[in-house]
Amino acid sequence: MPYIRIKAYPKDEETKKKVVEEINETFLKYWGCPPEALCISLEEVEPSEWNDSVREVEILPNKDKMMILDGKKQY
Repeated sequence: MPYIRIKAYPKDEETKKKVVEEINETFLKYWGCPPEALCISLEEVEPSEWNDSVREVEILPNKDKMMILDGKKQY
């Protein structure tokens, strides 16, 4: 605990590592868990597949759990 799963359009390796490191540092700072408790995955999804494989299947059915949806805070 916690497990953070990121799905995003493809990016270069350096960008992916920087983003994951920032998320890691932020989560450790605010969540208060030990580093060995944190897992982060990053899965690249092609833009042409985004709506069918991510938005329609994972985002829209879970709108009530989204903290930010389409760039807008839900809290």
